[in-house]
Amino acid sequence: MLEFTPITQEHDALLRRYYEGCDYGLCEYSAGTKLMWGEILHPAFTEAAGCLIVRNESDGQTVFDYPVPGPEGDEAAALSAIEDWCVETGTAPVISVVPEEKAPLLLGRYPYAVVRNVRTWRDYLYRSEDLRGFAGRRYSGQRNHIKRFYAAHPAARFRPLTAEDGALLERFWADYGEEFAKGDDPRAVSELRLAKKMARLLDRPWLLAGGMLDGDRLAAVALAERCGDTLIIHIEKALYSYTGVYPAMVQAFAQHFGGEVRWINREDDAADRGLRISKTQYGPDHLAPKYYFAPQNELLCHVDAIPELKTERLTLSALTEEDIPAYNALVLDGGRNRWWGYDDVAGLGGPVEERSFFDVARRDFENRAAVNFAVRLDGKLIGEAVLYRFNYQGDAELGCRVAAEYAGHGYGTEAFAAAADWGLYGVHLTRVVAKCFKENEASRKMLSSCMHPNGEDETFYYFVKTQ
Repeated sequence: MLEFTPITQEHDALLRRYYEGCDYGLCEYSAGTKLMWGEILHPAFTEAAGCLIVRNESDGQTVFDYPVPGPEGDEAAALSAIEDWCVETGTAPVISVVPEEKAPLLLGRYPYAVVRNVRTWRDYLYRSEDLRGFAGRRYSGQRNHIKRFYAAHPAARFRPLTAEDGALLERFWADYGEEFAKGDDPRAVSELRLAKKMARLLDRPWLLAGGMLDGDRLAAVALAERCGDTLIIHIEKALYSYTGVYPAMVQAFAQHFGGEVRWINREDDAADRGLRISKTQYGPDHLAPKYYFAPQNELLCHVDAIPELKTERLTLSALTEEDIPAYNALVLDGGRNRWWGYDDVAGLGGPVEERSFFDVARRDFENRAAVNFAVRLDGKLIGEAVLYRFNYQGDAELGCRVAAEYAGHGYGTEAFAAAADWGLYGVHLTRVVAKCFKENEASRKMLSSCMHPNGEDETFYYFVKTQ
C-alpha cells in the first residue's frame, strides 16, 4: 500500500523533478504552490509507477492531484495505486484539480462519478507574447498606465532578485504593510503571511524573482516558477502608492522570464471581485478549468437495501440481530477460516464483543463499502457471501464461506453463483472477481464451476465473471 510523506521545503528538488517538465499548466502542479500553501492543503507525496502522487487534506476532505508522470511514468497504474489505497483505508477516492486534457480519461475510467468544474478556481492563462508586448487596442489601457508610471518615476527599472536581496525585500514588506488595505480580511492576511514566507526561498534555483525598483526602493515584487511551457506566477505584490506599477511589473517580468514559454499562469481569483476584475483586464487567452472527480461505486447508485435472493435450496438476505450467535461462530472458526484470507478479529482493531462482527457488516453496508449476505438453509444462517472491494471502475470482489458442518453439499457454489449474478445484474457491475489460496482445492473447484480463470501468482488463483 502507498505510504505518504508530508511535503516540506527539503522536498523541493524531488518535486521539481516532476513539475519542471509538467505541461498541465495549472498552478497546483508546481513546487511553489505545495510549499507556499502547505499549511492550508497539508500535501503529502509518494512515488509509484514512475509518477508523483500528491495527497492533500482540504476542508477536512482527502483529495488527490492527478498523477504527474516522470519519463517512464504510467498514469493508469498510478491511479490504480490511489484507488487501492482508498479501498484499503476506507477513503473515498477524489481526484481534484484535474487538467482539462485528463478529464476524458477519468470519464472513461469511472462509470459513476460526481464531476465539478467550479469557475472560482480556474486559472488565468495568458499568452506570453501578449504580456511581453501589450500590443493592440485591447492593451491600450495597460500601455497608458505604464507610460504614466515611467513618466512619474523615470529612474524606475526592473531587475531579478536573489537571496542576497533579503534586506531589500524586508523593507518592501514593511512598506507594503503600511499600505495594506485588506487587514480586516483573514484570507488576505493569511495569503500575505504565506507570501512573505515563500519569498525567503530565493536561494532555490527554480524560484524566479524580480522587482521594480525606484532608486533603492522596491515598488513591486513577483515570484514565479517554470513548469513545462508555462510560467506560473506565485506572487505579485506592489505598493498602491505607485500608480501604474502593476502593469509595468507584469510586462517587465514577462519580458525577462517569459521569453521561452508559451503561457503565463497568473493563478485563480478565489472569487475575489477585485482580483477577478484585474486579471480579466489583462486579457487572458482562456481560463483553465480544474475538474473535480469523485468516483462512486455501484452500491451508492443502485442499492438502497440488501435484497433477498432465492436459489433452489438457499436464501441470501441481510444479517439480522437473531443471526449474531451463528454469525459469530462462523467468523470465529479459525480452523475453517484460514482460507478466508482476512483476519476478522484483527480487523476490529479492538476487543471482540458480541455485536462486533455484526456491527462491522452493518456499517460497511451503510457506507456502501460492502454487502454481507447471510446464506440461509431453511431460515438458518449457515454461511455468508460478501461482495466488497469495489474499485470504482466496475469491479468488485466476492467471497463466500460456509460453516464446517454444512461443507461438501454444494451450498457454497450455489450461494456464490447467486451473489455473483446479483452483482452483475442487480448492482450493474462490469466484472465480479474472486481468488482462492492455491492450497484450497475445494475453493478452486467451486470457483471454477461458476467463473473463468483469470491468472495466478505464488499465493492465489484468480477468477472472473462478466456479463
